[in-house]
Amino acid sequence: MDGRNPIVAHEFLGSNVAGKDMVIVDDMISSGDSILEVAAELKELKANRIFLCSTFGLFTNGMEKFDKAYEQGVFDYLLTTNLVYQTPELLSRPYYTSCDLSKYLAYIIDTLNHDESISHLLNPLDRINRFLAKNNK
Repeated sequence: MDGRNPIVAHEFLGSNVAGKDMVIVDDMISSGDSILEVAAELKELKANRIFLCSTFGLFTNGMEKFDKAYEQGVFDYLLTTNLVYQTPELLSRPYYTSCDLSKYLAYIIDTLNHDESISHLLNPLDRINRFLAKNNK
């Protein structure tokens, strides 16, 4: 409606989240209403830290509601990729982290230009195992 996707309700069907860190993943943040509503509901359920993660951070209505929600303790960190333009205003936020996907996009383009399958690029198991081996010493 009016360019927005109407959502009737968000309902949490999981187990007790009290004291647990939560990660909320959304493909795209446009206005931010949905992801902030979910974060607020998890905080009401006594969740600990809340990480908001999205591939495409559009922030069509600006950053004010995110600033306010952050100040109220609704979420702790906001992460999006650099696959869309990131304004200096966004990058200056203390709670914001930009996830650089340039290297991975270059791998995908190079692989496709060589008529190869990108399946091996999409399977994160090897990268996860290397990360764990490096950091579990």
